[in-house]
Amino acid sequence: MDFDYVVVGGGSAGCALAARLSENPAVSVCLAEAGGEGRSFLIDTPVMLAVTVPRRLHNWAFETVPQPGLGGRKGYQPRGKGLGGSSAINAMVYIRGHAQDYDDWAAAGNRGWAWRDVLPIFKRSEHNERGGDALHGSGGPLNVADLRSPNPSAIAFVDAGVQAGNPRNPDFNGASQHGVGLYQVTQKNGRRWSAARAYLDPAAGRPNLTVVTRAHALRLIVEGKACLGVETTHGALHARRETIVCAGSFGSPQLLLLSGIGPRGELEPHGIALRHELPGVGRNLQDHPDYVIGYLSNAPGLLGLTVRGLTNLAKGYVEYRRTGSGILSSNIAEAGAFLKSDAQLERPDLQLHYTIGLVADHGRDRTPRYGFSCHVCVLRPKSRGRVRLASPDPFAAPRIDPAFLAVEEDARLLLRGVKMTLEILGQRALAPFRGANVFGEEGASDTTLAALIRDRADTLYHPVGTCRMGTDEWAVVDPELRVRGIERLRVADASIMPALIGGNTNAPTIMIAEKAAELICNR
Repeated sequence: MDFDYVVVGGGSAGCALAARLSENPAVSVCLAEAGGEGRSFLIDTPVMLAVTVPRRLHNWAFETVPQPGLGGRKGYQPRGKGLGGSSAINAMVYIRGHAQDYDDWAAAGNRGWAWRDVLPIFKRSEHNERGGDALHGSGGPLNVADLRSPNPSAIAFVDAGVQAGNPRNPDFNGASQHGVGLYQVTQKNGRRWSAARAYLDPAAGRPNLTVVTRAHALRLIVEGKACLGVETTHGALHARRETIVCAGSFGSPQLLLLSGIGPRGELEPHGIALRHELPGVGRNLQDHPDYVIGYLSNAPGLLGLTVRGLTNLAKGYVEYRRTGSGILSSNIAEAGAFLKSDAQLERPDLQLHYTIGLVADHGRDRTPRYGFSCHVCVLRPKSRGRVRLASPDPFAAPRIDPAFLAVEEDARLLLRGVKMTLEILGQRALAPFRGANVFGEEGASDTTLAALIRDRADTLYHPVGTCRMGTDEWAVVDPELRVRGIERLRVADASIMPALIGGNTNAPTIMIAEKAAELICNR
């Protein structure tokens, strides 16, 4: 099949990009996604991320290689599988990052990616139910809302953060990111508003947009120094103009490598013919290292694998079906904070996510507990990892090495974050909710806390950077997202980020796709 544009990967970026490109009726667009339609009660119902994140349903459920910084443990890397990608299984937190993050991208040579350049794109993509203003969009496809039924414990967490000396912040995407508050979420009427809902549903009737699901990409079709399309399990999809890879920070470098684009030394052991030497493919992997503190509770209205917790869900079902409100509309990570480990810092370097259930091992720990948790992560880690091929088989998972806590500075900062989080969780506002500390952080020495971090830390699900944008020899794409040295090929997803932004990555990934559409249509 022949099209003008072929978009490989139907996640947050791919859905947005395919929809934007197909707004021009004079061009034909194909979106190829390895997973299914992304339609399920488990996807649409926000609280059901507790089911989709720990399991392979709608989820690639990758593992990392053993991590020396985590005591040799293998980490877990859930990634969405199906239309919407990770926006179909994530916690729906809408965060753009700090303005300085984007100015840093531009200062590194990526012209057109400064905050003043990307803010209009964020606004164009957004429909904030609070209304539009200088910093927020109205009328865009991505619905951003306040939680319909904030949990009393999440409100208490915000109060506790203020009691600990942090500013109350009602808008983390406003003039200041610093402080503690409730998160806004990508929901509409209490339902998850994934990139598929936001972008593909309104485009469904366009005759120039073809969406192919369960089409696993096998390799790019490269002739000479040009990409002509992609081979999939549904056959070849040929692109007359461009192929744009949107397979994510693990899938995009894997597809380039399988296609012979990457470092020679990475390809030869797998018997893959070198099409184009590009040494940066798969390098520069960055992710937010995260630690979770948990407390038991006797308070009503929380989640947990106990009779009480499951009863709360059952009671909430009727309310949710009737009004779209109640505990089933919860994104679980309802509240949070952006903190500075040093008051003199110009921007926060730590982020917290308060969850209304007792989370352990990404929800894979099925111990019957009832309580609450708080995640703390390092926003701009120094550690850099890599994605490699495990096999020339396109169905084999790649070798993922985030190199968590490989740089001691990351471990020290995470320790500082744990201590700051404990200070918040110990405030009087949370006293009615707070029972026993589960994992032993309370009252522990720095040595013990450091050991707990090595024993229990893992990802906050924000891998980026493996097809880095830049102008140097290690960059994979240029500032217009064109793969260096290969014509008619771009990458447009979180993998192009030169550096990890200070916050959740779904909104920035959608911004990248919007920017890609702008670059392609205006060329």
